[in-house]
Amino acid sequence: MKTKSAIVLALVALSLAVSGCNTTAGVGRDVNSAGKAITNTAEDAKH
Repeated sequence: MKTKSAIVLALVALSLAVSGCNTTAGVGRDVNSAGKAITNTAEDAKH
């Protein structure tokens, strides 16, 4: 019974870790997009 609980706990932890990575990647893409928008706006303002 302890082994089964340990396996379930490990699977839950793995699921949370994977979803956390996806969330972090999404935030990275959002920040990257915002940075590009700011860069483009600054370039347009120079001209």
